[in-house]
Amino acid sequence: MSEFLNAIKKRRSVYALNQEIPVSEDRIEEIVKEAVLHTPSSFNSQSARAVVLFGEQHHKLWDLTKETLRKVVPADSFAPTEEKMASFRSARGTVLFFEDQTVIKGLQDQFAAYAENFPIWSQQSNGMLQFVVWTALAQEGVGASLQHYNPLIDEEVSKEWNVPASWKLIAQMPFGGIAAAPGDKDFAPLDTRLKVFK
Repeated sequence: MSEFLNAIKKRRSVYALNQEIPVSEDRIEEIVKEAVLHTPSSFNSQSARAVVLFGEQHHKLWDLTKETLRKVVPADSFAPTEEKMASFRSARGTVLFFEDQTVIKGLQDQFAAYAENFPIWSQQSNGMLQFVVWTALAQEGVGASLQHYNPLIDEEVSKEWNVPASWKLIAQMPFGGIAAAPGDKDFAPLDTRLKVFK
């Protein structure tokens, strides 16, 4: 099995995270930079954007997410949500993934025949970026999971970190030390998911 496929197998959704990462914050930043540079995009649009939050900035994200959710989740069933927010907050940091809508609109204007496809291709490219970052973190022994509290938190995130209005929030990836390994992963039968013709 190739090193790359082994890396893919190593990437898992890790929810039990702590502050104790086996690499430096500079290394995390380097991973995200390399991923942003080298992840493919349709028409080489390079529309993906990322923000990395550490320390108090990371805590601020999950505090504001919790308070935003408090407004929409019934009080009598808020405890599990609060617990989940605390688990994300206990991680070392978070990567925020965005797509720059100005780039996408520019491509739609330039290539009108494909206009309806550019938002779809943009999401696909961003998914690849998320996967690259996630897998690269796993290779370094850093756990992570992928969260989607957008669009509920979009306005607060944009305001708090002065994100350009054209950046659309796609996902949030809390990362940190692995406090507990994820359980076994179940797989649907491959013969229902893959066809090969020769």
